[in-house]
Amino acid sequence: MSYAADLHVHSRYAIGTSRTLDFETLTRWAKIKGIDLLASADFTHRDWFRETREKLIPCGDGLYEFDGVKFVLGTAVSSVSAQGGLSRRVHLLLFAPSVDVVEQINRALDRLGSLRSDGRPSLRISCRDLVHLVLGIDARCVVIPAHAWTPWFGVFGSKSGFDSLEECFGDAAGFIYAVETGLSSEPAMNWRVPELDRRSIVSFSDAHSAPKLGRELTVFSGRPTYDGLVHALKTQAIDYTVEFFPQEGKYHLSGHRKCRVRRSPEEDAGGDGRCPLCGRPLTLGVAQRVERLAGREVETWLDENGLTRADNGRPPFRMLVGLQQIIAEALGVGVGTKGVQVRYQRLVAELGNELAVLTRASQGEIARASSQRIAEGVALVRSGKIRIEPGYDGVYGSVSIWDRSTATRPHLG
Repeated sequence: MSYAADLHVHSRYAIGTSRTLDFETLTRWAKIKGIDLLASADFTHRDWFRETREKLIPCGDGLYEFDGVKFVLGTAVSSVSAQGGLSRRVHLLLFAPSVDVVEQINRALDRLGSLRSDGRPSLRISCRDLVHLVLGIDARCVVIPAHAWTPWFGVFGSKSGFDSLEECFGDAAGFIYAVETGLSSEPAMNWRVPELDRRSIVSFSDAHSAPKLGRELTVFSGRPTYDGLVHALKTQAIDYTVEFFPQEGKYHLSGHRKCRVRRSPEEDAGGDGRCPLCGRPLTLGVAQRVERLAGREVETWLDENGLTRADNGRPPFRMLVGLQQIIAEALGVGVGTKGVQVRYQRLVAELGNELAVLTRASQGEIARASSQRIAEGVALVRSGKIRIEPGYDGVYGSVSIWDRSTATRPHLG
């Protein structure tokens, strides 16, 4: 048995998120996407936690349920501290086994920062001390570094991160069982870092609106219970993860957005880290940051099922493009147009959900439920035969499945 989980989501109370993010909307879109388990999101926020207690029904195994979708009590926080002479800001995912434990966590965190202004609060505490705090409340709690390589707020980020988990978490590093890849990296990039060998590599959406749910997710092995989830994280019991193509992430390569300068790791290696047009520092990309911390190369291949594998025994992964994006390019219109939405809803209704369409449905089944061109687009994405102009310095990469001449081309430094 296995289940698809997206454990990095937000509510309408987090800054920069959709005002429609309530449990009804999250649940409806989880079913559309094919997600079995969601994080409850933002449990530190007083109003959202009140809704959490009112709406979620305990399953008796540490998980909760709303309208047929299961939830684990989870949230994201920002750890803010001074360490090693630098200001550190690292985003972490916290998970707890009961509402009573969450109440205790919230009382403790309320002394470290405002829990009322943002669903993802900034807390005046180091990552190491935060791990000890939550585990001191309940040893079953879990902490996972979020979007680990993002320049800002990633544990390995170039702006305020660290060069190792040991440096960040100190004597609490042994309690870090997993790291989240983030949109600008994928598991194979993380496999190059030896200290991650014993940790699960997980992927979640960090969705700020409901349609973004499941753009990255993890399919865990076993039955969905709280203890089962923790065991899966500790033992790498993962069937596979679903990934953005990392080049599509907005921090994949180094660059300077204002001058439209983008540099690959090879180009960056011979440079001084500054924009060749204006002289300002480039934002160091995730690909370059991985090169600096990696201890080895990893050879990968694509198997007959579209999964990327290596000889290291790690769980495989698949890289996908969202179904709405595929439909939009097939029709030559914007993602938000009515024609795309009608075809998208019809396709997922007929074939089960978006994950099923993207990973399991045959090309013939997709064609019969939509069109031959949309089916062709899904097949091209599965095979990786697409073109992406990589993202850099906050600019998302540009995907082109058919009309490759339309892909944006920033100036290559």
